[in-house]
Amino acid sequence: MALPDYPRPPFKEQQQSFPGKTAKMDPRPDHGEDSYVGHGLLEGKKALITGGDSGIGAAVAIAYAREGADVAIAFLEGEEEDAARIGGLIEAAGRKAVLVACDVSDDRQAASLVDHVNKALGGIDVLVNNAAYQAFYESFDDITMDAWRRHFETNVHAVFNLTRLCVPLMKNGGSVINTASVNSKKPTPNLLPYGATKGALANLTIGMAGLLAEKGIRVNAVLPGPIWTPFIPAGMAAEEVKEFGSQTPFGRPGQPVELASAYVMLAADTSSYTSGALLTISGGAATL
Repeated sequence: MALPDYPRPPFKEQQQSFPGKTAKMDPRPDHGEDSYVGHGLLEGKKALITGGDSGIGAAVAIAYAREGADVAIAFLEGEEEDAARIGGLIEAAGRKAVLVACDVSDDRQAASLVDHVNKALGGIDVLVNNAAYQAFYESFDDITMDAWRRHFETNVHAVFNLTRLCVPLMKNGGSVINTASVNSKKPTPNLLPYGATKGALANLTIGMAGLLAEKGIRVNAVLPGPIWTPFIPAGMAAEEVKEFGSQTPFGRPGQPVELASAYVMLAADTSSYTSGALLTISGGAATL
């Protein structure tokens, strides 16, 4: 099978406000709507995916459903249109879809989310901590303490809290999968707060893997490189968006669907000895 002929930069200059809309992106990202084929690898599992309305989270939601899992996705208010589209694709795969508007950085909303999903799906086997916040800064002086806190509250604190809430509901064989970033190894200076949170998340993943092994719960992280999602026009400068992904050996950014198989593998029972892994997917780009 030849490598897919996905879009290459230069792209049109485009910017959006956070968290960004899939429909406004040019070209549109590929989440696997027409290409992902399941093989029953997650049959009967129940998964919660934060940030599951677009980007990597949407691709994972589609893949999980086609692999046989019932799927709940959490998304920010205002993202109902994207969430409904992904929910429809989950149901088209013959699986149950649960859609919950939630700011995962709010402890009370997070607790309500987990309780609702647990009751609606009848349990939680897989937690994918994918929701995140990212902002681009021209200079160090532009980074405020409020911005710094917002990054950590969403990208680190919420991950710990959701994991803490889900672990008591998970049986032996449960799986927690965090979306970290190559920024945890090779931080981009203009994304300083984001890179710092992803470094913390990579460390948190390994630490939790050690602590939760006695419960039979595996914890791993995927470290994406440049992936074409709404995060890009919403969290980077216009000139950066235009050439996004050009620095990789493939000469293009990855598409969300190209990461889906990694999340499937980490959630599957066949990966029973895989825990504490940091799986880099960056199109061959070198990281530390």
